[in-house]
Amino acid sequence: MPADLAVIGLGHLGLPLARAATAAGLATVGYDPDPHTVAELTAGRLPSEGGDASLTAADVRRMLAAGFRPTTDDAELGRVRTAVICAPTRPGEDGALDMTPVGDAARALAARLRPHTTVLVESAVYPGTTEEYLRPLLEAGSGLRAGRDFHLAYSPSRVDPGNRGHGYATIPKVLGGLTSACTEAAAAFYGRLCEKVVRARGPREAEAVRILEANYRHVNIALANEMAVFCHDIGVDIWDVVRCAETKPFGFQAFRPGPGVGGHGLPVDPNYLPECLVYRGRSLGYPLRMVELAQEVNGRMPRYVTQRCATLLNEHGKSARGARVLLLGVTYKADTGDQEGAPAREIASRLMELGAQLSYHDPYVPQWRVLERPVPRADCLYEAAAEADLTVLLQHHRTYDLQGLAVKAQLLLDTRGATPAGAAHRL
Repeated sequence: MPADLAVIGLGHLGLPLARAATAAGLATVGYDPDPHTVAELTAGRLPSEGGDASLTAADVRRMLAAGFRPTTDDAELGRVRTAVICAPTRPGEDGALDMTPVGDAARALAARLRPHTTVLVESAVYPGTTEEYLRPLLEAGSGLRAGRDFHLAYSPSRVDPGNRGHGYATIPKVLGGLTSACTEAAAAFYGRLCEKVVRARGPREAEAVRILEANYRHVNIALANEMAVFCHDIGVDIWDVVRCAETKPFGFQAFRPGPGVGGHGLPVDPNYLPECLVYRGRSLGYPLRMVELAQEVNGRMPRYVTQRCATLLNEHGKSARGARVLLLGVTYKADTGDQEGAPAREIASRLMELGAQLSYHDPYVPQWRVLERPVPRADCLYEAAAEADLTVLLQHHRTYDLQGLAVKAQLLLDTRGATPAGAAHRL
């Protein structure tokens, strides 16, 4: 059955797009090569445990009722007017983004691509990827020419999991096409889903928007983290500093420190290009120094939090070895079940190496493993906090009554500055 849209990749990028499209009345097919993902969605369940507060199993069932069709059959890709590549990209061992899933998605689409189709890319990629990597794959596999036989454009995903104030429709959609006709085709599609579209000069500019936005977040969080360590060392309350500073009506935007930085919007240094983009010898030859420093600072925070834990225990006459430590919130973002890059895992592994006896609580994560071992989940939060030698708040989920926890816990370290002043030790 023909469809208006094919979403290729049913993960953190593809599912919100598919939900927005079905809500707008577009006949949508979702393609993913993973049979488990498709089977779970077809059954009306989220493919990963815990999920995301902005997308629930009930949402999936509503999508299915509206005609959404998850599939592993790439033949469906040849029956749509618009196809959007939402395949994941994650850092490989060399620090470069692994482009394999994006390349596989492009090849699957190319084999089925028909003339006049609009092909859009939302995956996190480097500037130049759409033109220099994906375009040749699409053209070679289809025998069609981008910009003449089919439209090609890039649009960075701006999905913010768990954000109830900004849904898909209210976030301006940036896009850049290979040609002006490609840009307008992309704008016509996204105009059906979003209140505002913003046209970039081309796909490279649109790709660079994503890098600027991701790096901006990490650089500013790194500044806040560095200030947090500095302020603690000189006996200054960083949280009060941020509270006062954010009253400035110009020239300042508040970022808050934390135990580390996670999520899908990883910082990107274009110097570390994957092989698929350096075949023309276009490596910059120098790093983005600010990004490099931000990664260094943010990467130190899990170790710093572990040190603070050991110091607090020691100050209260206890050793980290054998100490009962309860971790609260192990996801990268509040009120979601997404653990992508969450610092909780490194903090937990470091505490385990010190000999601590760990348990955790997270309303969105029913099971959790660290160093290939299951971590016991606390069923009764207040009892667990009362029994633990140290309770560490790593993520401030909305369901946590921090004032009550501060009363129950023997010792509480708040890495998010969410507890009332004086109620806990804060980062």
